[in-house]
Amino acid sequence: MSTLPVSSLLHSLQHQRKPLNHRATSLALISLIVVSFYIFFVARPSLDLAPIALRTDALGHAGNTHPSLPQDKDDPPPSSRLFRLPSDASRKTVAVNRPQITLDESQELAAVAAFVAALPQNMIPRSIDPSKPIDPQLVLDFDTRSPRAADEVNQIVKHVWARYPVMLFTKLHHANSREVRRIVSNLDLRPPPVVIEVDQREDADVLIPLLHRLTSSTDLPLMLIGGKPVGSMDIIRDLNESGKLHKLITNAGAVIDGAKKKKGH
Repeated sequence: MSTLPVSSLLHSLQHQRKPLNHRATSLALISLIVVSFYIFFVARPSLDLAPIALRTDALGHAGNTHPSLPQDKDDPPPSSRLFRLPSDASRKTVAVNRPQITLDESQELAAVAAFVAALPQNMIPRSIDPSKPIDPQLVLDFDTRSPRAADEVNQIVKHVWARYPVMLFTKLHHANSREVRRIVSNLDLRPPPVVIEVDQREDADVLIPLLHRLTSSTDLPLMLIGGKPVGSMDIIRDLNESGKLHKLITNAGAVIDGAKKKKGH
């Protein structure tokens, strides 16, 4: 007799507990939806990470493209410093307002020589007009609108002729080209001369007239010593026979009989 009321009471409590559980779950879901809506549509946090600011390296190339940022000596390491780039509109305005660097003929010759000597696949675009100054950005690997562009060009001019004191622009199957290659080969130069077989290149149609414009030459082979054109094949022969060619080469920084002298040391 006493168990019937107790069983009925427990059964009644279980039926009352189910609506309470459903109500709590519904309230939790509604709260989650409200919070998510606030975060994504009201607060709208920025999820984009700004790029890392790099410090200026030992050669003076500025890694920080945001000069307005303070450069405090107590700043944390670059890997932890974040900054936000200016808007696309701001960057375009700066690029448009900054003038393009202008190369004189000696600078243009150094830039072209460095470009073609660096890698065999470096080709002058065949779409250019070789009778007009070349677009510097085609042959230089830095921003030619940068405030440091003029200094960069001067460094390239010094570097290319120090690294390549003697350069030959020749034709592979040509009597004069074979002769000038033989003359230079017999000198055993250090550093060795750079020989560009122009007629074997895909850009020969534009490179040959471009070299003629920059050096006032009229034919190949073309010999450059210290960045200066020596002259015609007749002049090269005369200089070689008189010994003056040797002096020009050593003044440019190359060593004649370099391999023998190196072994002697």
